[in-house]
Amino acid sequence: MKKTLLVAVCALVSITAFAQSGSGFGIKAGLNYNQNGDLSFKQLQATGEDIISGSDGKIGYHIGFFGKLDFSKLYLRPEVIYTKTKSDYNSNGISSEYDISKLDIPVLLGYKIIGPLNVFAGPAFQYTLNNDLKDLQVEDVKKDFTVGLHMGLAVNLGNIGVDVRYERGFSDNEADFIGENVTGTDIEGRVDSRPSQIIVGLSLKL
Repeated sequence: MKKTLLVAVCALVSITAFAQSGSGFGIKAGLNYNQNGDLSFKQLQATGEDIISGSDGKIGYHIGFFGKLDFSKLYLRPEVIYTKTKSDYNSNGISSEYDISKLDIPVLLGYKIIGPLNVFAGPAFQYTLNNDLKDLQVEDVKKDFTVGLHMGLAVNLGNIGVDVRYERGFSDNEADFIGENVTGTDIEGRVDSRPSQIIVGLSLKL
């Protein structure tokens, strides 16, 4: 029992010593699994309520860089990230992929739990660069600049870090579109670009 305990303590000390620490900067990249808000539309030759359709998530990606200011158990980590997200919509003759390119600037406050494990959260300032709803004529989003939330867990080993986080936009941000469905019926509607996504990132401290 004592030997097992000693081995466990030694392992914990080794991991703690190996964990990434100190202020600095680096690069990061990873994958995003994103779902945007609802798509709503009406067929112009028909009457009645709008048809509402939720999105199916698809894999996107991100790449960027970060800085880190270390304060013992706490740290501040601002990031600048280029993000490309995708969502699918399929309803009543509407089948389209919604692509969004944006610049994300999360400002994260982290807390070191034990060894290389830490938690973090903070606001994410987002600027939409481009949005495209395949096969439909879509306008720019109503608000180019929006704010969301990032929160998650990270493990840092040496100069390498892995984190899993959740992002949620705080407010609706819609774009109008017009086009035809698969039957050739004219339609018009709007799509909510607010993200709800799981992000997996790999970072390298330089």
